[in-house]
Amino acid sequence: MSRGDYNAAYDYACALSLDRQIDSSYRYLNIAIRIEPSFSVLTDPDLIPLREDSRWKDFENKLISEMKVRKGVEIRDEEYAKDLWGLLCMDQYCFYETSIAVSRLGPGSPVVYAVRRLQSMINEKNVKDLENLLSKKGWPKRSEVGQQAAGAAFFILQHSNAVAQEKYIGMFEKACRENEASWQQYALMFDRMRMNQNLPQKYGTHHNLDPRTGNTNELYRLEDATKVDEWRKEIGLEPLKDYLSRTGIKY
Repeated sequence: MSRGDYNAAYDYACALSLDRQIDSSYRYLNIAIRIEPSFSVLTDPDLIPLREDSRWKDFENKLISEMKVRKGVEIRDEEYAKDLWGLLCMDQYCFYETSIAVSRLGPGSPVVYAVRRLQSMINEKNVKDLENLLSKKGWPKRSEVGQQAAGAAFFILQHSNAVAQEKYIGMFEKACRENEASWQQYALMFDRMRMNQNLPQKYGTHHNLDPRTGNTNELYRLEDATKVDEWRKEIGLEPLKDYLSRTGIKY
């Protein structure tokens, strides 16, 4: 079967899930992973209704086995990975709905406020759950939980606050130095932490934000423009001008 067959089966499974047609959604989701197994299935918020079904654990185990047999991808700490996939799934919840509400109703709409408040509540719970995991397991390693699950800690903390980000930035850096985490994600979180502290950013990864209308395209102020490329090079990032040329951020 082709990639097109996979897309058709997977998209239909997501639509059925959102419509709460659980049995049919599982049927087409199983067809999709027989064509092309992928861990991205386990982080898709469209499939939250399936996550709430008793069959989800069996499906998750089946997909892990498929990835090992067909892709050669082995998850050493499956329970930690499952927890992280679940958190990443919830982290992505409501982003699409929020964008629709903003475009159709405007950023000041009470509907937008309500959805963003829901997102904030989910983020707060995600941070608490992540902190509990980090206290027991440490920063997730790519060699233990896989690339996607390892990135969950970054995304959840990226959507949190300066207190949580500062608490774990050292743990994140250590994992990067051990080649168990992404330096690019580290730079993004370090700069987001600085922004949340109302301090200049170090690596030049962020632009100014307007919570009412969305992102602007002007670079957030730098700690030291003469050293930014040196700092970026130390962690394997391209020169700032090359990064900005691809992102459309003005400086």
